[in-house]
Amino acid sequence: MTSQMAQQRFSTEQAASDIEAAIEAVERAMLGVVNSRVTVLREASQHILEAGGKRIRPRLLMLSYLALGGTDYDYAAPAAAAVELMHTASVVHDDINDHGVLRRGRPSINAKWGRTFALLTGDFLFTSVYQLMAPYGALNQILADAATALVEGETLQAEAVKNNDFTRSKYAEIIALKTAALFQAAGDLGARLANATKQQIEAMQSAAYNIGLAFQIVDDILDIVGDEATLGKTAGIDIEQGRGFVSAQTNGHQTTHEHKGDVFESVKAKLMKGDYLEEARAQARALIEMAIEQIKTLPESGARLALIELANQVVDRDF
Repeated sequence: MTSQMAQQRFSTEQAASDIEAAIEAVERAMLGVVNSRVTVLREASQHILEAGGKRIRPRLLMLSYLALGGTDYDYAAPAAAAVELMHTASVVHDDINDHGVLRRGRPSINAKWGRTFALLTGDFLFTSVYQLMAPYGALNQILADAATALVEGETLQAEAVKNNDFTRSKYAEIIALKTAALFQAAGDLGARLANATKQQIEAMQSAAYNIGLAFQIVDDILDIVGDEATLGKTAGIDIEQGRGFVSAQTNGHQTTHEHKGDVFESVKAKLMKGDYLEEARAQARALIEMAIEQIKTLPESGARLALIELANQVVDRDF
């Protein structure tokens, strides 16, 4: 092993150690802020947070922070926790709308506590974001904009389903708002908290945005070809609801059958016969390659390598 290879290995191992320590700080921040005096809010919030998850958004923020010279985990952790809580709140509300019964390998809050308490828990998680972001002053606007985009994206999606107008262009607009905007906010916040240059901030904004787009495309593919045990959530919802990647390929017009299972298997078989899934994976991979090119403009470090690894994992995953 050359000295350069050994140094790179050490750098990568150090980055892995750093990010795990950073994520532990994020977990502490999240569990601390949801410690409500109201039992059901506290227990329901702990239920979904303790189930774990990919934590890709806080990892993206913390790696951006570390890659651009940040060193104080406790300073950046509340912002990363806020990003993850915003995402978690949105999936709690998603499970109400979708009647999802499984989330992160556990019964959804909707299934365990019912619609009313799931709605209130989602609201509670959203409001906890304010508390976590309080120390960051003007940076609050970044996450506020992402929250607005998320709600706009979900609303456009509901409208497209209602109007049977789920085109490819509509799909692209929806995932940019409901998913990529929050990823972009994570990369943006991480860079700004590290006092990065304008050029570095813009690089992370672009990289994180493209990672977010790719993430949603892969997520939609897995909703079709994945299984619930691996995904840790209810599968086939996009087909059932007439939205997402599937509807974008069929312009909102899907085969209808008497039973939900028949619809799922019929549409899945149609997609598997065509090139739809491979085209989507290729699109996701192209977005990741664009993101990696932006990441490579950052200073060399173990954290930069870890960012590239995170980007690759977005498309090379089965959950």
